[in-house]
Amino acid sequence: MMFEIFFFVLGLILLVVGADYFVKYASLIAKRLGVSEFIIGLTLVSLGTSIPELASSVVASIFKDSGLIIGNIVGSNIANIGLVIGLIASFYLIKTKGAMLKRDGFIMLFAVVLFFLFTLDGVIGRSEGLVFIFFYGVYLLFLFEEKPGEDIRSFIRYFFRLQYLATIRSRVLYIDHKKKKIKQRKKVKRMFEWQLVKDIVFVILSGGAIVLGADFLIREAVFFAGFFNISSNIIGISLIALGTSLPELIVSFSAARKGFGGIAIGNIIGSNIANIFLVGGVAALIIPLEIVKSTIYFTVPFMILMTLLLLMFLKTRWRIKRWEGMILVFLYILMMVLLFSGWVF
Repeated sequence: MMFEIFFFVLGLILLVVGADYFVKYASLIAKRLGVSEFIIGLTLVSLGTSIPELASSVVASIFKDSGLIIGNIVGSNIANIGLVIGLIASFYLIKTKGAMLKRDGFIMLFAVVLFFLFTLDGVIGRSEGLVFIFFYGVYLLFLFEEKPGEDIRSFIRYFFRLQYLATIRSRVLYIDHKKKKIKQRKKVKRMFEWQLVKDIVFVILSGGAIVLGADFLIREAVFFAGFFNISSNIIGISLIALGTSLPELIVSFSAARKGFGGIAIGNIIGSNIANIFLVGGVAALIIPLEIVKSTIYFTVPFMILMTLLLLMFLKTRWRIKRWEGMILVFLYILMMVLLFSGWVF
C-alpha cells in the first residue's frame, strides 16, 4: 500500500510541477520567437492551470475509464469554487470587475448547463465533444476582439453572426509578407541561441513529467478504486480533482494575497470553462464518456448550484465576503461527506 501511495503522490507532484514549468518555458520560447504577450496569455497562461486536468483525463481516456474523467471535470469545477475561492475569500476580501461576471461568468454558466444537458442521455459522445471544442475555440477567438464593457450579449452576437470567421481571417490568416520574411530570418537566428535551446529542453522535460505524472496518477487511482471498492467516479471527484486543482489554488491564493482579486476570480472562471469545453471535449473525442446516474442527479446539478452561488455572491458589489467564502467551503465539505458516506451512490 505504501508503494502505491508513493507513486500516487509522485504522479501528482510531477503533474503539477511539470505543468508549471511547461507554461513558464513555453511562454519564454514564444516571446523569443516574437509572439505577443497577449497571445501567450490568451493561450498558454490561461490554459496552464488546466493542463493537469487535461493530461489526467487524456490518460484516463486511454484506460477507458469514463468515471475518472467525468469525476475529474465535475470535481475540479466544484473544488475551484468551493475550495479555492471559498478558502481564499475566508482570508481575503476578493474584489473583481462587473464586466468579468457579465461576460465570462455567464459563459461559465452556459458551459456547465450545456454539460448537464449532454449528460442526460447517459453518454457524452464524440459529436458532443466536437461541440465543446468548437465553443472553446470560438470563445478564444472572441477574446481576440475583446472591447471594454462587453457582456454575454456581445458573445452571443459574435457567435450567431459568425464573426469568428472574420477574426480567423484578419487575425490568424492575414500575414504581411515583407514582415514575415524579416521575422523568419530573426527566428532562424534565434533558433541557434543557447538560451532558446535550453528553454526547448525544459519544455520537453516538463512535458515528459506531465505525461509520466498523469500515468502514475491514473494507474494508482484505478488501484485505490478497486482496493477500497470505491467507484472511479468518486476517486475522480475527490482525489484526482483535488490534486489537479492545486495549480488554481496556488495561483489564486497568491493573486488574492497581493490584492489582485480579479486575477484570482478570472483564473477560476477561465479554468472552469476550459475544464468543460477543452478537457471534456478532448476526452470525449478519444472515447465516448459514459455517465452514471449519480452524476446526472447529484454531482452535475451540484456543480451548477456552486456556479450560480458564485455568480450571485459576485453580483453584490462585485466582491465575495468572508461569510460567503465560508458557505462555499461548507458546501464543498458537505458534498464530500455525502459522497463518501454512500448516501449518493
